[in-house]
Amino acid sequence: MPETGILLDTHVWIWMVEGDRSRLGRKAAQSIERASRRAGVLVSAISVWEVALLEARGRIRLAHRIEDWVARALRAPGVRLVDLTPEIALESGRLSGSAAGDAADRILLASARSLGARLATCDERLLAFGAAGHVGVVDGRA
Repeated sequence: MPETGILLDTHVWIWMVEGDRSRLGRKAAQSIERASRRAGVLVSAISVWEVALLEARGRIRLAHRIEDWVARALRAPGVRLVDLTPEIALESGRLSGSAAGDAADRILLASARSLGARLATCDERLLAFGAAGHVGVVDGRA
């Protein structure tokens, strides 16, 4: 299956939107920029939920109201929202035992697999799942 784009893990999405690209490796940032030019940057609906949760719990501070931040972030050039479909939900439940235990991470993994996309992340557990051949990844540290 040809790659349909790069799905951003929630932390990578926040860094890209907030202009904090220095937290990403050069190769990862370049891969995301190339995907953006093809309208191939994907953001899962679960990441919208995670950002809202992080903001509500005071774990992140955004420059704008959460509703405005999300609306702007999803209107960025080259970005497409990925819905949580029944197929993705089912796939998240079928992931092997070495997959992340966190429900949001499982949905991100299942979304990338279902879409034929690579997951851009710095999360060691998700990178290990990719290294084992279960999903394509972009190592955000590289």
